[in-house]
Amino acid sequence: MGSAPSAAAPSVTPQPDAARESGTARGAPALTAAGLVLLRDLTLAFRRRGELLQPLAFFAIVTTLFPLAVSPELSRLREIAPGVLWVAALLAALLALEFLFRDDAHDGTLEQYSLSGQSLAWLLLAKTAAHWLLTGLPLALIAPFAAESLGVSTGLAGVVASVAVGTVCLSLIGSISAALTLGIRRSGVLLSLLTLPLSLPVLIFGARATELAIRGLPYTAPLELLAALAVLGVTLAPLAAAAAVRISLE
Repeated sequence: MGSAPSAAAPSVTPQPDAARESGTARGAPALTAAGLVLLRDLTLAFRRRGELLQPLAFFAIVTTLFPLAVSPELSRLREIAPGVLWVAALLAALLALEFLFRDDAHDGTLEQYSLSGQSLAWLLLAKTAAHWLLTGLPLALIAPFAAESLGVSTGLAGVVASVAVGTVCLSLIGSISAALTLGIRRSGVLLSLLTLPLSLPVLIFGARATELAIRGLPYTAPLELLAALAVLGVTLAPLAAAAAVRISLE
């Protein structure tokens, strides 16, 4: 006896429109992919310890040798310590920016990121976060020792806080410059020319916060301005870098 054909079972595979409408479906994969990119960049960086130590060695050498070029007088060194610390930190951060996207662009990884269907802005933000963890955070941690070599013995917590927040801004600004110069050979000079003018507000507020911390005065106002710049950078820099990377890949 023949039986009537049964109705086809409804598909349980979520449709793309439904996935886009779901906040969980939209957020979780992007965060997971960004976390994997962050872990990958950290793993690769620790395999190339020479590039990892280069900015830190530059920062330590500049701040240590600077008293020999000026004067060993502690009172004078304390006056110029904020400027020396921040100029050295800025130049040290620039040393690592050239490698931020370059290797991934050469081996096709950035193109795969762009075609993966994931948010390119999130993936580039993860790469920028890896740059800060490998460069900015170590610079903040060794900043007190560099400050002591310049005769500073007070306000070291403020020095660490200002350098930590300021280097977040420098990494975000540098990500835009690195993306804009992605398709240019020997882009180091152009990268510096693009990054340095945009970094002036960070340099000014960071040096001011460091100066107030060394003097034992409240430094929350310039530190909050640095934090505001960091929030603005986290909001806009990944979008700008993603747009620049897409243009470079076309």
